[in-house]
Amino acid sequence: MWGSIISEWLSLIFRWLHVVAAIAWIGSSFYFIHLDLSLKPRQGLPDGVMGEAWQVHGGGFYHMVKYLIAPAQMPSEVTWFKWEAYTTWLSGFALMIVVYYLNADLFLIDKSILDLTPLQAGLFSFGSLALAWLLYEAACRSGLARHELPFAIGGYVFLVALTYAFTHVLSGRGAFNQIGAIIGTIMVANVFALIIPNQKKIVAALLAGETPDPKLGKAGKERSVHNNYLTLPVVVLMISNHYPLLFATRYNWVIVAIVLALGPVIRHFFNERHKGRPSPWWVWGIAAAGMIAIALLSAAGPRDAKGEAKAASAPDTPTFAQVEEIVLSRCSMCHAAEPVWDGIITAPKGVLLDSPEHVRRNARLIARNAAWSSAMPPGNITEITPEERAVLAAWAPNRD
Repeated sequence: MWGSIISEWLSLIFRWLHVVAAIAWIGSSFYFIHLDLSLKPRQGLPDGVMGEAWQVHGGGFYHMVKYLIAPAQMPSEVTWFKWEAYTTWLSGFALMIVVYYLNADLFLIDKSILDLTPLQAGLFSFGSLALAWLLYEAACRSGLARHELPFAIGGYVFLVALTYAFTHVLSGRGAFNQIGAIIGTIMVANVFALIIPNQKKIVAALLAGETPDPKLGKAGKERSVHNNYLTLPVVVLMISNHYPLLFATRYNWVIVAIVLALGPVIRHFFNERHKGRPSPWWVWGIAAAGMIAIALLSAAGPRDAKGEAKAASAPDTPTFAQVEEIVLSRCSMCHAAEPVWDGIITAPKGVLLDSPEHVRRNARLIARNAAWSSAMPPGNITEITPEERAVLAAWAPNRD
């Protein structure tokens, strides 16, 4: 019991810290992207200043200027923006350990996809996380990133390929979390491994009375642009575990591919507005089409136990007795007033499925999580069959 309680509290603490840090990081990132794009060159600015912007907030006016490389002298005080990013990653990785690695059999593994041990799944997750970042870093340092459009297309194909692979190794929930963790790691590593070190080199040059290398700032700006376009997809992926029709349906990897495309497109709209250019309203047409496509794909239902895209047969009008037998044998050991599953002391999310009344009351949740998707049982740990899911799907719309 105490192990479950401690795990739950650690999950809450790390999730709270992760969300707070992410808000601070994304908020400051969006602000500086807006500021950078809105700067305007004017007469009479100090040497080395690329532009200025006037802003109003909190009852006061702010006059912002940006030096293209650095000011002639080092200011007495400088505010660094880095701990927001570091805290986001550290809390996120701690949360990943508590939720996904220590509960791998529930959230990281789906034995109907691939029969892994918790150790194998954890090593695969961590190894792919490190390898993906190393490949990205190597591509950037090789000079490929200077060719923006080919690099963006290549990066997109790379992430989609990883997603397809993950959905055929891990559970759907685990796969979505893994691709989100990879993108988040790339973003934080950009801050830790290049942006901040380059800024420190610029500061060191100023203190030594030398002229900083302009390539340092340019390289940092390049990585900031990458982070800017990756932010919206990673936010969707990190909240996707609340939406089983996204991560636990037949075409989940295609849904990720659409999200990875829509995020940068939507950011392009705001970036153009920040630059003072005409708003590209066509972006919202593409976004709407993408969301409609996601909705249609999410209705395709789950893969069967072998991962094949085909529907299992079910009786036209299943009886409630059939439904109750499935729910009691596959779900009620956890979703009960007194769960009998090891490590679970209260019904997940307070959903009870241990009586006919409770089954009928939660028909929509049952269908969403166990019939229209394969989110439940987590990792298919109770080995529900495609035929049983089909019975639930046929009963839910016309439940008696």
